[in-house]
Amino acid sequence: MSSVLAAGRNCWRIERAKRLAFFIDAADYFAAVRAAIRQAKRSVFILGWDIDSRVRLVPQGANDGYPEELGPFLEEVVRRERGLRMYVLSWDFAMAFALDREWVPLYKLGLRTMPHPRFHFRLDGRHPVSGSHHQKVVVVDDRVAFVGGLDLTHGRWDTPEHKRVQPLRVDVRGRISRPNHDVQAIVDCGAARALGELCRVRWLHASGEQPYVENIPLPDSHDPWPRDVSAEITAVEVGIARTDPGFADGKPVHEIRALYLGAIASACRTLYIENQYFSSSELGAALAGRLAEPAGPEMVVVSRLTEEGWLEARTMGALRGVLHRQLKAADTHERYRLYYPFIPGLERPDLLNVHSKVLVVDDELCTVGSANFNNRSMGYDTECNLVLEARGEPRVRSVIANLRNRLLAEHLATRPELVATEISSRRGSVIAAIEALRRPGRTLEPIDPQVPPQVESLLSASLLMDPERPADPESLVQDFVPPDLHRPMTTRVALLALVLLALAALAFAWRSTSLHQLVPLHEYIAGARLIPVAGVLAIYVLAGLLPIPISLVIVATVVVFGPLRGGGYALVGTIASAVLVYGLGRALGRQRVRQIAGRRLNRITRRFARGGMPAVAVLRLVPVAPFSLVSAVAGASFIPFRRFFWGTALGMALLIALIASFYNAVQAVLAQPGPVTYATLAAATAIVGGGAFVVWRRFRAEDQ
Repeated sequence: MSSVLAAGRNCWRIERAKRLAFFIDAADYFAAVRAAIRQAKRSVFILGWDIDSRVRLVPQGANDGYPEELGPFLEEVVRRERGLRMYVLSWDFAMAFALDREWVPLYKLGLRTMPHPRFHFRLDGRHPVSGSHHQKVVVVDDRVAFVGGLDLTHGRWDTPEHKRVQPLRVDVRGRISRPNHDVQAIVDCGAARALGELCRVRWLHASGEQPYVENIPLPDSHDPWPRDVSAEITAVEVGIARTDPGFADGKPVHEIRALYLGAIASACRTLYIENQYFSSSELGAALAGRLAEPAGPEMVVVSRLTEEGWLEARTMGALRGVLHRQLKAADTHERYRLYYPFIPGLERPDLLNVHSKVLVVDDELCTVGSANFNNRSMGYDTECNLVLEARGEPRVRSVIANLRNRLLAEHLATRPELVATEISSRRGSVIAAIEALRRPGRTLEPIDPQVPPQVESLLSASLLMDPERPADPESLVQDFVPPDLHRPMTTRVALLALVLLALAALAFAWRSTSLHQLVPLHEYIAGARLIPVAGVLAIYVLAGLLPIPISLVIVATVVVFGPLRGGGYALVGTIASAVLVYGLGRALGRQRVRQIAGRRLNRITRRFARGGMPAVAVLRLVPVAPFSLVSAVAGASFIPFRRFFWGTALGMALLIALIASFYNAVQAVLAQPGPVTYATLAAATAIVGGGAFVVWRRFRAEDQ
């Protein structure tokens, strides 16, 4: 058999592993990874799309003398082993809209208790707009490594039974999670060392820091391989394939795309694809080409029945429907099937979530990893897959075939041996074997996804969700920011209008009642006017460092010094405050600012993603977060200073002019009540209220 794998073309490295095994579903994997980390002596690297410090890897109780939750467990492992350094890298999801995440994992992973200096956590934001760090890799002492589709987070743990009622399958809030199906691999020796190198490079690109591991040799007897895990094969070569958009170093890597295309082209009898998504246009075209061949391979695709939420339904679901339609049209020889695992008693939205990323070609090649069968995983997100190729060697062919048969046996509620027997008895046809093994109850059911015309009109937005290259930030914001994230901005505008109206009401009450005798406001104002200009600017700087609403300081300045002079002081003061906090944000860096900003950082970052000076001006005029927080995030995000400065000046000038005009109208009514002054105040009020309404309409339009 000719080899598909070629280092430097469709894989990064081909390395020797002394042992290799596969985990099907997270229960066994989570227990194994905990056991391996517990034995670490020098280094642990964890790369993930999502990492939740609150998750219990062994929900029934590990009972190994360490804390049960992931975060405290990792900290305790570091504390107990003096020579150990731990590096945990999770995707910085500032440009994503996953609302079920642990928003401040850096805090949860130990900052509240001052983490050990050998425990390092970073959020990886070195990606194109809307791109993600999607690799799921754990490496222990460069001797054992895990690669697959499983993140160390909630909603992943499950057993192969995928029971409808499973008390141990709960999220971090104690709620029952939907069943989840996934696959992970474990390797050691040279393959593990290479994956350790991959983790170091990823850490360097994400943090700008070279991870430090003590160069002290470990004894040959040290083996962190989990004792309860048996190798499925020994002394085997393993390929490591990657995807990287090249955002950090300018060197894009498309090894997984080349691997998948080569694997599809090499198939003789069967392509077995088990994947969360099924939407890649380029890979789909390659599959269609093979289906059109008179003697091409048959294709079995196992995926989930439904997508998660409205966003995936209108994007990934639509794209899957289109690809399915194309393949059905090309399938003139009846060699293509799309199935989903049916489990009695499971109903929407709790159907089995097929999250695995597996490709098996004949009995000759299999790959397991993080790469979905979609465009993003071919060139946009960072991915890592392991590849096992038989090259005609019977013992390797047996392991590859057994992985496919184990997966089919789980879905069909039977035994792998029976699956193998059926495939053999039906001249190698996997489709015929599946149809023969389908029974009432748990089984594989065909999917025939349709694309309604009203959904097909949204395919341009769908392509933004599954791009092959970086997308336009403005389009992403308009299409994919959930509606509920706009509401705080509208609320803030309304609150500003209400504050101004409340101040006007207080002014009228002070002037027309005995309140002016109890509160000699004019004396206070006269005293405040003695504050020198430097003192006024110092107040603004102090307000920028403390959680003091800048709009209230502006109102006070205008009241004390008048619309023109006070407005000038306010403009200079807000700019000075903004520049200072911008510098502090740049000095502190994104990680520290994230601890302060929390969830609000995401809204600020999305607005900056619009780009240009107008984006900064809008953030000042229509704030999504406190004034100083916007400045700090701008500095930490390395927004160009010129754009930040002039955007701040423009936005604050408009806001100050609005406040000063409104105050001037109130003053005119207090001084000379009459039709003209009342009309002026009504006009100013209309401007404030109308401005709030326009903003509300703008963001409401973006929601639709």
